[in-house]
Amino acid sequence: MSQMTFPMQDLMPVPDRSGYADVNGLKMYYEIHGTGQPLVLIHGGLSATETSFGKLLPELAKTRQVIAVELQAHGRTADIDRPLRFELMADDTAALLAQIGIAQADILGYSIGAGVALQTAIRHPERVRKLVLISVSYKTEGMYPEMLAGMDFVTPEALAGSPFAEEYARLAPRPEDWPQTIERVKELDRQAQDWPAEQIRALQAPVLLVIGDSDIIRPEHAVEMFRLLGGGVPGDIAGLPKSQLAILPGTTHVTVVYKAQWLASMITEFLDK
Repeated sequence: MSQMTFPMQDLMPVPDRSGYADVNGLKMYYEIHGTGQPLVLIHGGLSATETSFGKLLPELAKTRQVIAVELQAHGRTADIDRPLRFELMADDTAALLAQIGIAQADILGYSIGAGVALQTAIRHPERVRKLVLISVSYKTEGMYPEMLAGMDFVTPEALAGSPFAEEYARLAPRPEDWPQTIERVKELDRQAQDWPAEQIRALQAPVLLVIGDSDIIRPEHAVEMFRLLGGGVPGDIAGLPKSQLAILPGTTHVTVVYKAQWLASMITEFLDK
């Protein structure tokens, strides 16, 4: 795998409220920042809220009630005896929202979190008003094949000293579970994720798709998914579709969530529309 660089994170603001929801045998951590229309943030794999959204969350919390959740085996949420699956984590997310009294929310997911957000909208459409999906694919071939081949090189030794390893050591209830978490995420990534195109086409929630131009998601796949969502039309003639597509220049999979000013302006305009 090529060497990855990690921009410095901003200091996370203190949440207005935080706690754990007992859902599906899991004690799932969440924290709430700001006030306004609820917006759920779902982090990427092998990371938690700080590493995925340390730059973006403060911007979004200026105008919204941001609810950052941490998935099974990530951040402050301990692992349990079940595999990582997008569908199960989507059910966890919907159950958490019900438990804390959020009838409906906008949901923003990044990477693995985007797959969870997508499945939440498919499985629990009544919970989702709008979706922001950063670096998502709905089928395995949407990712570059070398990304999947490179998963063999993701080991505790390779990640030693990275923000991912440091965040896990600092936040996890059982830091010694780090090797197990890495293996669970690798196994999740290797699972065939070929969700029917009909499920994407049937989504009722408007979707903002975001990738970097040098992401692990192929641009062709993002355009294909955008077409399933009603995009790919001449807007001056047919009118603008309810969903949108953004491809950020000079941006990789790791760095896409660090483009906070770009993302916040696009996300805010999309959610407010």
